[in-house]
Amino acid sequence: MQQKIEFKGLTFAPIAGYSDVGLRKVCAMRGADMTVTEMISAKGLVYGSEKTEDLLRTTDAEKIKCAQIFGSEEYFISKAVEHKALEKFDVIDINMGCPVPKIVKNGEGSALLENIPLAAKVVKAARVAGKPVTVKFRLGVTADKIVAVDFAKAMQDAGASAIAVHGRTREQMYSGKADWEEIAKVKKAVSIPVFVNGDIIDEASYEEAMKATDCDGAMIARGALGNPKIFSELKGIDLQGYSLRSDILTHLNTMLEFHSERYVAANFKSHLAYYCKGMRGQREIKLKAFASKSIEDIRAIIDEYFE
Repeated sequence: MQQKIEFKGLTFAPIAGYSDVGLRKVCAMRGADMTVTEMISAKGLVYGSEKTEDLLRTTDAEKIKCAQIFGSEEYFISKAVEHKALEKFDVIDINMGCPVPKIVKNGEGSALLENIPLAAKVVKAARVAGKPVTVKFRLGVTADKIVAVDFAKAMQDAGASAIAVHGRTREQMYSGKADWEEIAKVKKAVSIPVFVNGDIIDEASYEEAMKATDCDGAMIARGALGNPKIFSELKGIDLQGYSLRSDILTHLNTMLEFHSERYVAANFKSHLAYYCKGMRGQREIKLKAFASKSIEDIRAIIDEYFE
């Protein structure tokens, strides 16, 4: 029986190359109410790409499991959401905010901000699986083409259960400051739950974002990289006896349950670069991490530097 989803609280955002099964598990253990996979190509899923299915690993630790897909063709969206690899996920999210040129050139990601009717059709196509469908999008393409309110209304009318708004334009990529005022306008314009996304890195920024937008929840992205305990901090969960080393090892060992040692060794380097942020000797740790060639090398770094 499908669980009733309440869209509120804290979500660990989809981040290409980072929101893998291990980090999602740790973030859920530390208090994330919902966790979202890296974005998955709808076409890749339909055509049976092994790499695509590899990104759809999940664990029971994740409370509300969300799979994020991207695409702009209704046929592939409707086929993808019914794929067996998505059966274990509670929610389907559609990426309509990715600013990467190769995605945009294909008419996907934030390209849909310029074609609201098509974006609405994509949401309707995703609903055939009978699961809640959510949408993550940006404010617009450029500062003089802000479409967030109209876009949000169209997503709501198409049947989206909730939306997450990244407070930047496509042109900004990940630079500049997130515009929470524009997200506040979106919140006032729709009746479905809205998540604020962008620049939430600690308790102060979280409180400021929630106060400025009156959103139902917050989506944490880069603020959680190397710092999964941010979810506990924002929820006021007691962190007495907290061990970053324990989180790192849970992350690593979970990855090894699902992937080859070679794959994990190659992918875990960038995580270590975040985990050591602010630590004494972080430059040395990063150099060793990126020079590592095996799981044994990775474990040696963890043993030497993380308590």
